[in-house]
Amino acid sequence: MNRNPIDTQATAFEPAPAGARRPSQVPMPARRGSRKALSVFVVASAALLLAACDKPAQEPTVGQRIDSAVAQAGEKTEQAADAARRSAEAARTSAGEAAQAAGETMKDAAITTGVNAALARDGSLSALKIDVDTTDGRVVLRGEAPSAEARNRATQLAQAVDGVAAVDNQLTVRN
Repeated sequence: MNRNPIDTQATAFEPAPAGARRPSQVPMPARRGSRKALSVFVVASAALLLAACDKPAQEPTVGQRIDSAVAQAGEKTEQAADAARRSAEAARTSAGEAAQAAGETMKDAAITTGVNAALARDGSLSALKIDVDTTDGRVVLRGEAPSAEARNRATQLAQAVDGVAAVDNQLTVRN
């Protein structure tokens, strides 16, 4: 026999004599208990896993909230841009209509001035006694004329002014 301590330990693992029981064959009450504990552990783990599956939907994460806020901001920005475009178009249309109306008013004022000047140059008509109103190129003459000929002459003078579309002569003849 070798006196080496390693060899002495090696002899401890030599096969047991016939009839002796090996450690794996020894009935152990603790081993049955560990099976029971393992079974309880497995059942408890399964119950916890099933309970976790029934949890309601979780709150959105911070990243999901930020993504949602960015998407909503983008939609609102698009809506605001569309509203601004519509407002700008409406303003452009209104400005165009206002400019056109101002232009028409300027034309009407020029026609009225031209008719008054023509009446003032005529010796038989007094521009001070004849009221001239112009709307959309249509001239209305009101007041008194000294004679029927002077009344007709007022119509002719008004029609001769540039831009006049029609003349409504409402002058009365003095008796």
